[in-house]
Amino acid sequence: MGTDGKKDAPPGNFPVTHSDAEWRAMLSAEAYRVLRKGATEAPFTSPLLKEHRKGTFTCAGCATPLFASTTKYDSHTGWPSFWDVLPGGILERADYTLGMSRTEVLCKTCGGHLGHVFDDGPKPTGLRYCMNGAALNFTPQAA
Repeated sequence: MGTDGKKDAPPGNFPVTHSDAEWRAMLSAEAYRVLRKGATEAPFTSPLLKEHRKGTFTCAGCATPLFASTTKYDSHTGWPSFWDVLPGGILERADYTLGMSRTEVLCKTCGGHLGHVFDDGPKPTGLRYCMNGAALNFTPQAA
């Protein structure tokens, strides 16, 4: 288990791997806590909530492209939310922590915890990828 009762990022064969010490040195304290220890950032704290430019949201651990800005929307939950993912960027797994059944979203490249996906999102997918802003970086589209 990670700090604050959450599980550590999954073991496995991911294309990008680092030792725990390397992850700690590479990431901010909050990004490490979220990506590597499965924590959740406090709602309404991510600067990415106010990011409305065209571009791509990437994994803060390995820069894998995850979400196009055209799929971002305001879910009023306090976390950056998207109704679709970019192909090949994520893995999903069952998460039974906190006494409930949820679907966890992980970066397919480094195994970092990104957030969860729910089936209460807008059309066309009906999905809400509720992501921790600390797990993401934003790259604006070139003008």
